[in-house]
Order: sequence, then structure tokens, then C-alpha cells
Amino acid sequence: MLIQQPGKLGPLTLKNRITLAPMGTNFSTSDGIVTDRDKAYYAERARGGVSMIMTAAMGVTGQARAHRYTPVCYHDRFIPGLGKLVDAIKAHDCHVFGQLNHHGALLHEPGMPPVGPSSWINPKTGDQVKPMTVAEIIEVQKHFASAARRLWTAGYDGVEIHAANGYLFQQFFTPRINKRSDAYGGSVENRMRFLLETVKRMQDAAPDLLVMVRFCVSEFIDNGYTQDEAIALAQGLERTGVAALDLSGGSNETPQTSKYCIQTPSFPRGCLAQYAKPIKQAVAIPVFVAGRIVEPADAENVIASGSADFISLGRALYADAHWCLKAFGQVKAPIRRCIACNVCHDRLSGEKDVSCVQNPMMGTEFEQLPMSEPHLYGTRSATPKRVLILGAGVSGVTAARIAAGHGHHVEIWEKRDRLGGQIHLSVAAPDKKEVEGAWLYPWTEVQQLNVPVRTGVTATVQSIRDFKADLVIMATGAHPKPAPFDVSAVDKTIAVHQAWDILSNPQCIPKGARVTILGGGTVGLETADLLIKMLACKVTLIEPKAALAEGISKSNRNEVIDRVRAAGTVILLKTQVLGANDAALQLKGADGNESSHAIGDCLVIAVGAQPDTRVAAMLEAAGVPFIAIGDCYQVGDFMTCQRDAWMVGAAIDRYAVRAPRRGGESVRLS
Repeated sequence: MLIQQPGKLGPLTLKNRITLAPMGTNFSTSDGIVTDRDKAYYAERARGGVSMIMTAAMGVTGQARAHRYTPVCYHDRFIPGLGKLVDAIKAHDCHVFGQLNHHGALLHEPGMPPVGPSSWINPKTGDQVKPMTVAEIIEVQKHFASAARRLWTAGYDGVEIHAANGYLFQQFFTPRINKRSDAYGGSVENRMRFLLETVKRMQDAAPDLLVMVRFCVSEFIDNGYTQDEAIALAQGLERTGVAALDLSGGSNETPQTSKYCIQTPSFPRGCLAQYAKPIKQAVAIPVFVAGRIVEPADAENVIASGSADFISLGRALYADAHWCLKAFGQVKAPIRRCIACNVCHDRLSGEKDVSCVQNPMMGTEFEQLPMSEPHLYGTRSATPKRVLILGAGVSGVTAARIAAGHGHHVEIWEKRDRLGGQIHLSVAAPDKKEVEGAWLYPWTEVQQLNVPVRTGVTATVQSIRDFKADLVIMATGAHPKPAPFDVSAVDKTIAVHQAWDILSNPQCIPKGARVTILGGGTVGLETADLLIKMLACKVTLIEPKAALAEGISKSNRNEVIDRVRAAGTVILLKTQVLGANDAALQLKGADGNESSHAIGDCLVIAVGAQPDTRVAAMLEAAGVPFIAIGDCYQVGDFMTCQRDAWMVGAAIDRYAVRAPRRGGESVRLS
């Protein structure tokens, strides 16, 4: 494999071509001190086989930070913590670089107005941007140089300047924002001057520290810089003596441009490679590239195409810290694939600790190989238990994977003839196919563990007692809520469907039908998207809240909303449905006024889901102990249900020892 071959980065030899991109975690303290959780996160990815780690963007001043809970290096007091972080990474034959950043016009911090090359309005916040004076430009350059010196003192091999994704250096480079008429504006040479001078100051401050620069192959926006200008920047940086270029895309100014930074599922694998290739061909120094590189084949194709020398993996290494070990055959287990749900990005943006649908244990000891792949590491229970799992959806197979991996005797019963639970509904909408990975990964391992799976089974108290389980795990999922009014009042010529039925079988709706969808949550919005794309339906969405699909990450949600709006979808927010009268719904708008809305050909109910507690209630009434996980406990998302299932599967021994009690006696299924 090309990606397994060593590569040169200045005087360094990287053991393979896979590196960790500078992804945030929000694991640090609020004042930027490195924590044990930071060290564990990076150490696990170093242990997982990457050749180099780029630690998350660090602010060069106290205010110019990417996130509130990330490490910083604007003062010498941060050096000891950063040094311990370096030690944790280098203990696993892994090089370490640190990214430095200044948000510039995208700053939104009390006491520090956003600054940039020219007067501008921050489109995210509406803040007025203050043009930087030459003295302020030089001051920022000095901040970067001082931070570079601190990284060298802490033991870093190199430093990366974040000049991408709409932050300060990109703001100076793009002609759509930089309207200066001095030495830092106008020509492409002038617009790159700020960055090139910063590189030189950093090299002077820490001459033994390798310098890389991350910039965007394109802004993917009108009036942005051209490909020729991007190549000119690359060549200018090469002349300054930078060790490598790290290529990204887009700008974090608006939802429409930020999706090129953190790509949505609609983007093809390796989406930036074609734009990186002309830059790679124009320079002799190594080029790194990111952008929807999910599986080893994606990375291999990018390298083979001549688009880059190294791969910057971001979200893929959130999902699986051991991506390299698995890719190179050193760990015989499937890779947990990033599904591009972008929950990670939303959590970071909301100043929460990062997490991942595919790896909800990120940043904990449960992420380590003996816990994440227990069947490969001899973590067998001394007293294996009989475990019965009811339900073969994401929660059920995840619990089975972990429990069987610890040596317990596990069997899964599924009442349907089809395995997977709600995963089939989740992947039905446009651009959702990759979500299937949330189920396929644990299911693949359940098969490898030879866990018996019975389908078409209707569980009864007696059949469960006959199984003689030490623990019953309920993973029976949820079912859709009924309409909040009497649908029998709807004209009989109008078809009424649950959204789940449509996602299972879209052909139940005639092509070109006029459809009213009651509920604009995740399911309602994705059902609309499906009906528009597949059947060219004319859709009205009615949602009582002020926003659509709050359960989807912002970038993914905005893309779907843009699609359905472009198709002419009528979206009624803050609107209550009072009832139905023949062919119309009676509505109450945000202004309190009532109106009538013609339903059209079909009415679709998408008002949420509720736990399926029917079997649980039966067992509880019979005094049979069990534990409920996933949606049958509380309707949530794939991340919470996987975390719950993972932890329950890992704690089987404890559940068996401390069983529910009745009358002071331990209760065991028998």
C-alpha cells in the first residue's frame, strides 16, 4: 500500500502517509491548560499508528482562540502542559506538530473586536470588523513567532500556520475581503505578504522548528481567489522555506461555504484531491490534503493520483483511533467508518466536548483497543454469563458486540424478519447511505463472534424464562407517534401515511403528488427531501417549532433545507395544527391567527417517536428483571444509543452480581 510507505518531511521520516489533522476536542480547561483527557486522546491515535499528529489549533493570544476549551500557547506557563502532551504522543513513535491560529474577522469575544484586512461585516455575527493597522499586523506576527518558540521549547517537531477556512490569513489573501491599498493589499504578492512575513518571523524565532502552512485549494465562493493565485501562494511559501503545505477548502463564514471545510455526505470521497493536484504539481515540497477521506481505499486513491504526498485524516480518526492499525492489517477488525453526520463539529461549535456517533467513547479509557475490540485482547470474563438481547438494531448489536467480546454467551432475538431496526429508515433519505455504517460495524463483528441471531421471534415471558438468561437487555426501539388529532376527519380520498412507512416504501406516494407533512423534525425534513428528489412531489412542511430538524448537525441540515426550499417547498414554522376538516387542516400561526390549509393528495405524519415498551411492560409485570437501552428506554440518536449499549455490554459481570432485589433476595432469571 502506498499509504503504508514511509515519507520525508524535511529532515523527518514519517513511518507512513497517514497523519492526524488538527481537529479540536474541547478537552482542555477553560484557560487552555492541557488535561489528562487531551493526552489520552492524542496518545491513543499515536498508538493507533498515525505517523504524525497535528494538535488542535491554538490561539496565539488569549482571545484569538478557536474554542473555549482548547490548549493555547500565548504564555510560557503553557509550556509544561504542552511538553507532557508531546511526551504522550512521542512515546508511540509518532511525530508531533502544533497548529497556530488567529480568527481575525471571525472573532466574537468580549473585549476584543474582530479584526481583518479591511472594514467588513462578520456574516456569522453581524459584528463590524476593524481594519488592522500595519503596527497591529506586525504585532500579530510577533505573537505567532513567540508561540512557535514555545512549541519548540515544549518539544514539538514543527508548527503549522492556519491560513485556511476563512481565518485571518485567508481574509488577507482573498480579494473579496482584502480591499487595502497599502503593501498588504491589491496584488497577489501583496495579499500574501502578511503570511510570508509571519513564516519568516517564526523561522527566525525557532530555526530548528519545521514550519508548515494550511491553506485552501479554493474558497468555493464567487469573487474568491483563483486557482492561479492559490498556486502562486504555494510557490511563494515554498520560496520562504516552509517544510510542507497542508490543503483544505472553503471558509467558515456561512453555512454555504463552511460545508467545504467540514464536508457533508453529498460530497464525494476525496473531494479536494482534484483541486490539490495542480498545486502539488507546482511545488517540490510535500503536500498534505484532507476532504472526505474515509477508508484506506480513499487515501490510496488520493496518493496514487499524484494529488498529495500525505493524507490529513480528521473525522475518520475521531471515529476510529486505530484506523491505521486496521488499514495495515495489524488489527484484524473492521474500521469504524466516519458517516459524515457532523455531530462532532456541532459539539465543538457549541463549546461541548467532542464526541462521535461511531465512537461515543472518544477521550475515555473505553476507546483503547482492549475495550473497543475486547474479543481480540483476551479481556474475557472469569464467569461468562448468558445474555439475551431483544432487538437487532444499532443498540442491540452494539451491546452484543461488546458483551460477546468479553466472553459472555449472547443471543439476539429480533421480532422482524429484517435485521437493522431503524437503520433502514435512516439511510432511505438522499445522501444518507453512509449512515448505514452505524449498524454495519457492530453487525460485522457480531457475525465474526458467531453470536446466534434469531429473526421472526415474538418474545414471551415463558420463552424468555426458558432461555435462562443471567441478563435480559431490551433494545426493542421505538415506534412513531400518532397524529395529534383525529385523522378520521380527513377526507377518505386523501391518503394518510406515517413518515416511517414512506421511508420504507416511497412508492406508496404517487409521482408528482401534493403532500403535506405534519412535523418538520429530522424525519419530516428528510421525508420531504426524499419525496422531492425521487417523486417530484410538491411538499408543504408544517412545524410547531421555530426551526426545522434541530436533531441534524447544522451543516447537514442547512444543505437539506436549501435543497427543499429550491424545489419550492412551502415551510410553515411556529404553526400548530388544530385539527382536520375534510380536505383541509386547521392551523394556528405564530401570530395567533387561524387559517385553513388544503392538504392535497397525501397527509404524512412525522411528529416524532416514542419508546416501544410493550415487551418491557410485560416483563416488568411478570417480575422478570431486565435493562432497557437505546430508544426503548429514551428516544435519542445513534450516538447516545451506542454509548448506552457499549457501557451495558462492558458491565455484564456487574449487572449479574448486583441483580435487582425483591424482598431482600437477589433475583435471577430462571
